[in-house]
Amino acid sequence: MKTLKVIFALLVGGLTLCATLAFGKAEYSKTEKKGCTYCHVDIKKSPKDLNDIGKCYAKNDHSLKGCEEKATEKK
Repeated sequence: MKTLKVIFALLVGGLTLCATLAFGKAEYSKTEKKGCTYCHVDIKKSPKDLNDIGKCYAKNDHSLKGCEEKATEKK
């Protein structure tokens, strides 16, 4: 019984940790059909750091319209 409590505590702790690390919203990924790394620099190291497309997306009221064209112009 004691082992079961320890396993349960580890599971709850792990789920809580994972939930707090997710800063992005799943709706954005589903709506735009893009992965997290499309807008974020490095999800694991600094999830709040956005690349140029991510910054454009935030400024354009969460729309990629016009952002993808700007990214291809820079390349």
